[in-house]
Amino acid sequence: MQGFLRTSRWLVLLSCMAGLGAGAQQLTLRQAIDQALGANPQAKLASAGSSEAKAGVSLAKTQLLPQINFTEDISRGDDPVYVFGSKLRQQSFTQTDFSLNSLNRPLPVGNFATRLSGQWLAFDSFKTERTIKSAGLMQKSADSSANAVNQKIVFDVVQAYQAVLYAERQVAIAQHEEETAEALLSSVDDHVKAGLAVESDRMQAQVNVAARKQELIAAQGGLEMAWAQLRVAMGAPDQQETALAPIEAHTFPQMPLNAELDTAFKLRPDLTAVGQAQAAQAAALSAAKLDFGPQVSAYGNWEQDRGTFAGSGGNNWVAGVQVGIDLLPFGKRAQLAKEAATKARVDAQLSAYQQQVRLQVTQAHIQRQTAQQSLETARASVDQSAESLRILKNRYSAGLATITDLLRAEDAERQSQTSYWQAVYGNAVSYAQLLFAQGTLTPDAAGGLQ
Repeated sequence: MQGFLRTSRWLVLLSCMAGLGAGAQQLTLRQAIDQALGANPQAKLASAGSSEAKAGVSLAKTQLLPQINFTEDISRGDDPVYVFGSKLRQQSFTQTDFSLNSLNRPLPVGNFATRLSGQWLAFDSFKTERTIKSAGLMQKSADSSANAVNQKIVFDVVQAYQAVLYAERQVAIAQHEEETAEALLSSVDDHVKAGLAVESDRMQAQVNVAARKQELIAAQGGLEMAWAQLRVAMGAPDQQETALAPIEAHTFPQMPLNAELDTAFKLRPDLTAVGQAQAAQAAALSAAKLDFGPQVSAYGNWEQDRGTFAGSGGNNWVAGVQVGIDLLPFGKRAQLAKEAATKARVDAQLSAYQQQVRLQVTQAHIQRQTAQQSLETARASVDQSAESLRILKNRYSAGLATITDLLRAEDAERQSQTSYWQAVYGNAVSYAQLLFAQGTLTPDAAGGLQ
């Protein structure tokens, strides 16, 4: 066990320093998450959706407010009706204006009209109230969707961050195995020269060195790919490769599946968003039904008419109340049918989403248990393979084992190291995935993985 601990510490140290300058500042998982939530385009898109829904609420509320308009109308003409009406509103009639020639063929007249008009929908059978309620629920749904997007971003960062750590350890293992293969080749050369090994042993050792070099090249390429994925997850395309704070093996808390399902149905933000959208659509359907009711509106108008812009003239006003009922509501019936169909679609969507959430939580629960068991098995495998390799090295040095036996043991030891770090990575990611499936993957919760 002490040998395994020494090997683990060496791998962690080497992986953190591989390709990086000594003393480089570490990028923690929480820092990567905060960067992503501030710069990831998906987070900005979700925030814009919330702002758009908020503006929709304000727009719906404007239907309760009166509408007031101001106009300044400048006109001139000799149309008999226009001239008669303009002079009448200007209160500028004289006796000569009533002559037949003046009435039939008037001279051109100019008119400067200043108007203030207003209208207020006092009652619309409570349609506006339902519309405002629907808009408010849609805003809450947009906020919940934004929260779901943020949790997905957090999970993507955790996954990408862990992938980089795993890739670093793969590079470290590959470098160590290449050095070991070179040392083995040197040892075989000595054995061949001393007559303790044959030329075929040297050839196998050379093939082993070439294979380890290929693995190192592949591991380095995998590390570059992992960094590319982390940059995308963080929304930071210019992020330089730097040291990441290591994530060691953890034993994370476990809950019964039923408790995890209850948590998901209560806290899962995307499921909440669909439920709020369902309630919003129900309010929209109610508004479409109320649109068939009567409407009562008040209106008023004040006007001043002058022959010149700065001159004097007459003014008038009118006010009233209007009651209206749509006797042929064909468009309203079509709108009602549309809202009813949308409501049925959202209901079905919510039911399907609930089943999907149940499946996702169940899968995450099983994967979480599997990952924990794999980690425990991988720990034991590392100890066993390291001890087996040590024994075979001694036996080979004493001429009691072939180089094939030794290479096979080295392959087993290398695979055990790879499997261990893959288990460490899978254990942390599976726990983050379980939190994500439950709807509880906050930045603080993700930061606790480290």
